[in-house]
Amino acid sequence: MCFKFFYRKLLPLGFLILGCLLPLGGLDLPARRIEDDSSLRISLQTSWFTEAADKVLNMKAFIHTLPGGGRIQVRSEAGKNEFMIVLARERNGSYPGWAQGSWVLTRRKDDGGPSRIRVFPRSDPYTYIQFRPNAPDQCMMDVVLYDAYLVRSLSVPYSIERLFVLPMEEVLAALGNKFPREYFDPDPEMYRDLRTFMNLVRKRLPELAFHDDGAIDEQGRYVYINTLKTQEGTRGLNCSGFAKWIVDGILRPFTGKRLSIPLLKQPFGDRGSSFTELYEALRDPFFGLDWTRNLASLARTTLLSPAFGKLEEIEVQKLPFSSLIQRNREGNLVRSYPEFLPNAGFSFEGIHPLLYTLAINEPGNIYLASINHEAGTKPRMRQHFHVAVLAPYFNEYGTFQVSVFESAEETSFNRFKNRYQGHFVNLVRVPVDPLFDP
Repeated sequence: MCFKFFYRKLLPLGFLILGCLLPLGGLDLPARRIEDDSSLRISLQTSWFTEAADKVLNMKAFIHTLPGGGRIQVRSEAGKNEFMIVLARERNGSYPGWAQGSWVLTRRKDDGGPSRIRVFPRSDPYTYIQFRPNAPDQCMMDVVLYDAYLVRSLSVPYSIERLFVLPMEEVLAALGNKFPREYFDPDPEMYRDLRTFMNLVRKRLPELAFHDDGAIDEQGRYVYINTLKTQEGTRGLNCSGFAKWIVDGILRPFTGKRLSIPLLKQPFGDRGSSFTELYEALRDPFFGLDWTRNLASLARTTLLSPAFGKLEEIEVQKLPFSSLIQRNREGNLVRSYPEFLPNAGFSFEGIHPLLYTLAINEPGNIYLASINHEAGTKPRMRQHFHVAVLAPYFNEYGTFQVSVFESAEETSFNRFKNRYQGHFVNLVRVPVDPLFDP
């Protein structure tokens, strides 16, 4: 069953822009090749970086050209209790403040002291490195990806004032493998097959319609998943049948046939208990979980090998982060993010950074999502009630995006996130191929 809701997205202060709708432009450079701006920062140290707040905020913005030709706008921005000195790199003729190589110092208004330095190794306002003062000869580093802390409070052997003038690459190189550089250097070419696959899916979407409990069986007939009876009149697919249609389209060029519906309904993995067995016929609480696991297992077994069809291979169970920034009107809070919950997955609050890290670590996969929550009374129990197909990738310009396909259409990732806040999502991996024929 599919539900459609409208939503209002709350944007972070300072950068009122959607992370997955950034303007297109030239490709970012590898982070190591960002042109150094430390000579400019040295020239600003005794004025912009240490001068009183009222004087800095009255200074006029100006453009500085680096020796290699890169242009930087130096400007100040005022907040309620803090103000920022922004060294904004040029991007497409503008200076947004988050373009690759931009450097931002935030200072307190009351005493002028530094609160943090934020550096953008990619042209993305939601992926950045942050340094916070900690001791006279030490500061703490955070690495943030879409409000998730990939690194939190790592000790760096430099004072925050020393970072005013040091070349940033020198600082990051000194940290060695403690700095997860790979998350800032995606190669758009690695996602070419995935982009081709998605374009082929989009071309076939006009053929489809939504129909409750609908799927296409192994003979190519539109049937009802529950009874396997042929659909009469208007034919179509529900969310589960649509996920099968996509996986059939991946496998049919190799096998020449579609998957069996009864096979996909079989229990997969150690889920449930003697208690839930009493309600499986009545409420079918694990339908989405079993369906997506079976689809992923068959896909990976066919395209890779039987060893890759096991539960521990198909299911996303590990996280590279353990805390999130929680935004509200009072400010930002940092709170822990729960680990994988067996047979439920992860809280929806962390799905954006989770998909970003999966795109970096496992380019070329799509993910079948089984959305679930605790529902009902007498008794209240976990219910897997919706299935979607998620494709995290980097476009040809290096911009991170997530495409969502559900219930015979492509939908908005931001609406998808908002619709299921407070729910859990279980993800399984499906490899793709540029061939697609459902």
